[in-house]
Amino acid sequence: MSKNKDLLDSLVSDWKKERPDLDASAMLVIGRILKLSKILEKSTNKALSSNNIYYTDLDVLATLRRSGKPYELTPKQLMQSVLITSGAMTALLDRLLKLELIYRSPDPLDGRIKRAGLTKKGINVIDVAIETRFKNADESVKIFTKAEKLQLSNLLKKMILHFDNE
Repeated sequence: MSKNKDLLDSLVSDWKKERPDLDASAMLVIGRILKLSKILEKSTNKALSSNNIYYTDLDVLATLRRSGKPYELTPKQLMQSVLITSGAMTALLDRLLKLELIYRSPDPLDGRIKRAGLTKKGINVIDVAIETRFKNADESVKIFTKAEKLQLSNLLKKMILHFDNE
């Protein structure tokens, strides 16, 4: 592949030859978003490995930390802020509990619900890991100017809001 072409250019070119009746141009955007998502998740997991956590761990721990004292939320509240399924959430909370990064306690208003809260160890881990995450994010977008970052952010936000409102 040439220096200015990527896999998506090649795929769309192939489709133009095989199915010229189809407009594959949207795949240039969607395919790149999907590929970039995988690249960024892999990069984030690599950056977080020194903290002995994964991106999904960070997502839950950061959500608890951002919630403010006492750093406790119900699983339902966590689900509204993270990008994993309810089954995956249960397994993840069990994993974080075993790592002693969170504790589980009955909700004072509904004993059937077990709240998740950060332990002191969990607060220490997320406070270091979030710095790592922010540095990794900065590194990932350093090729853009400030204006380009703002433009890209706004375009991605527009797309997300469109799908959120469907």
